[in-house]
Amino acid sequence: MSNEFDDLGDEVYFQEERRASRVFDSALLRRPLSVLPVRKPIIMAPRSSITEAMATMQREHRGCVLVTEDGTDRSRLVGIFTERDVLYKIVNRGRNPAVLPVEEVMTPDPEGLLVDSSVAYVLNRMSTGGYRHVPIVNAEGCPVCVISVRDVVDFLVDHFPREVQNLPVEQGAHTRTREGA
Repeated sequence: MSNEFDDLGDEVYFQEERRASRVFDSALLRRPLSVLPVRKPIIMAPRSSITEAMATMQREHRGCVLVTEDGTDRSRLVGIFTERDVLYKIVNRGRNPAVLPVEEVMTPDPEGLLVDSSVAYVLNRMSTGGYRHVPIVNAEGCPVCVISVRDVVDFLVDHFPREVQNLPVEQGAHTRTREGA
């Protein structure tokens, strides 16, 4: 014969199981950057036009372009051009993006990380620098990839899918269409 306390016991058991699975394992932070879901970076030369960079970013659904000495991944990283550069250095400044080269508005010598860095280092760089994109370079300073905040979020969701994707709908929340980053 079952009673109401038996049901409560099962509920408590599953609540404890859920709480235990929510413990953040700091070993995740020590994992190499290679565990993050990244794509090959968009690379351009310093003299590329802003219009070309913005069109490529839009087409590829990316938030930045890496700038190298000769526009290839075999040369040293010299800058990064991001959506923020568009907002703060071009929009409402009377500058014509069709003739403006990337090198005039990019962030020169961006703070990057080496390919053998850990997830903790990229999070640190994003947090302390306020960056949404961190270039990853090899020992010669040539770009390998870019880690975005989205890459880190996707990594964490992959490790805590039940806790993130199975949340109840928030009261007062409404769905919206995607408009931007």
